[in-house]
Amino acid sequence: MKLHRPLYAAPSALMRRQCRNIHGLQSRYSRGLLTQSYARGPDQPPLIEKTIPDHFSSIVQQFGDRTAVVSRHQNDRLTYDTLDRMSNSLARGLISIGVQKGDRVAIMLGNSIEYAAATYAIFKLGAILVPLNPSFNANQVVAALGHLGTTHLIISAEANLPRRPPRDNTPLIKHIVPDLQAAHLNSELIPTLKHIVIVDNSAGRIDTTAYSPLTPYSSILSSLRPDGDRLSPQNLSNNDVVNIQFTSGTTSMPKAACLTHRSILNNGAHIGDRMLLTENDVVCCPPPLFHCFGCILGYMATATHGSSIVFPSESFNGLAALEAVREEKCTALYGVPTMFIEELGLLDKGEVPSDGFQYLRTGIAAGSSIPAELMRKLHKRLNLTELTICYGMTETSPVSAMTTTDDPMEKRINTVGQLMPHVEAKIVNPADNSGLLPIETKGELAVSGYLLMKEYWDAPDKTAQVMLADENGKIWMHTGDEASMSPDGYITITGRIKDLIIRGGENIHPLEIENCLLAHPAVSETSVVGVPDEKYGEVVGAFVVPAIPKAANKTGLGEEVLTEELKTWVRQKLSNHLVPKYIFFIASSDLFPKTASGKIQKYKLKETAIQLLKER
Repeated sequence: MKLHRPLYAAPSALMRRQCRNIHGLQSRYSRGLLTQSYARGPDQPPLIEKTIPDHFSSIVQQFGDRTAVVSRHQNDRLTYDTLDRMSNSLARGLISIGVQKGDRVAIMLGNSIEYAAATYAIFKLGAILVPLNPSFNANQVVAALGHLGTTHLIISAEANLPRRPPRDNTPLIKHIVPDLQAAHLNSELIPTLKHIVIVDNSAGRIDTTAYSPLTPYSSILSSLRPDGDRLSPQNLSNNDVVNIQFTSGTTSMPKAACLTHRSILNNGAHIGDRMLLTENDVVCCPPPLFHCFGCILGYMATATHGSSIVFPSESFNGLAALEAVREEKCTALYGVPTMFIEELGLLDKGEVPSDGFQYLRTGIAAGSSIPAELMRKLHKRLNLTELTICYGMTETSPVSAMTTTDDPMEKRINTVGQLMPHVEAKIVNPADNSGLLPIETKGELAVSGYLLMKEYWDAPDKTAQVMLADENGKIWMHTGDEASMSPDGYITITGRIKDLIIRGGENIHPLEIENCLLAHPAVSETSVVGVPDEKYGEVVGAFVVPAIPKAANKTGLGEEVLTEELKTWVRQKLSNHLVPKYIFFIASSDLFPKTASGKIQKYKLKETAIQLLKER
């Protein structure tokens, strides 16, 4: 059976289920069960060989009157037709200040209408979207913009960050452009920078009108024309780089991954397919647009299916997210485990009514593995019975494997699903990046296919370290993740290879201990790292956030008693060598060092553990 798909949003949910089941059977059983750790995803549906603007135009034609974007904190919403016309208008405004094809245009905004419009305006011009984390300080911004030779920066007057008061961005701007009274913008730190476009989100707290070199966003967004203000052809290719993402990573040095129209358009479409999204779905997206989770798993997956995306707030706010789900009747909710934990905590405290979640069915949990207990709570409390799990990395646009909406609970807890269409993966010996391993054997995961980045910007040596050709010349992205593959092609991620704890020559996987600790009722969140030890080389150290804060601890358990109880728990559930030698208690999950996507930075925790032990 050959399937054709002129537009992603057209098939019904039933048809999607049928197609997915057929593709899954073809993929799994035509080749039989696996004996070696190599698998290939389905070869249907065919890849979309269009640019993002061309494909978006077809979606607008089909779903123009349907809601595309809802920005709750701005009390605003756009249909697909309005989003199309607004992005055309903004594109003309960007042309008026010198944006050309290939220019790197950085956006440093929270989730908002302005971000939504700017994304498509930049794509339509053939410029390159460079998302920046709004929490970046001045030195980080200068390093990022300088590295890419950025020509334009779109930035908000204030940065609204999770659980913090608004931050005035004026000092950061003055660091880049010291003389804000000059007639023209001049930046010695970033000589390529031509314009800074300012989005006033300060509700009158900050006045930037006196700063001559800054261009108000409102001044380049002209009135929307009924005809859509069509742009002249920009001679775009679907292999053009359209998005440069700085890897959030769990290490200290981010790299700039170059992604194309083809890679992120198809990845978003396949994600939406696997979630069974249709034009009737409403997706609540708390993850940030400056990260792949928000912009591709969220914005691109919805826009390829005519679905609506809802931004509850500029940055993550658990209360706003739950209110958005209830009031917008959302059918999907996204998050990393830390986000879901906070949302469930609000329900436990009664800060949000427990009803109103009956429309939810699906969503995505990504960023790190989701513990079994958390998955069960999400099913029970939020009705997320079809919650999917995604695995990927920025360099693979980003998702390479994903569960389905009807995978068994065991598969969604213990694996990251099967490969996406047109993706290949293998498990190799991490010692030499070769040697295909047998099934159920842990090794390094490598991925190949259309989804690979082109390169790290201006970093050929770093690119060559991770993108390796095999004996047939095929390029593979070596992920640095330890994984295993089952006979039916499900992939299990057991952690970063560098995060493995080697205790007396034996490999210990932090995730196994973390899942065990999280099942204890006294543990709200935890992260396990290796701690140097004279006898064993490394031993297990666990950072634990108690479920009951010390001030409200009615159990009477002190830290010493709880420490012994948790050690006994791990000893009984697992084995003696996996028992943490050290347990460090921290008051709040906010104190965990995290990447922009919510991943805990274990290398920083390890540094903290070493320092704490010195102080004992």
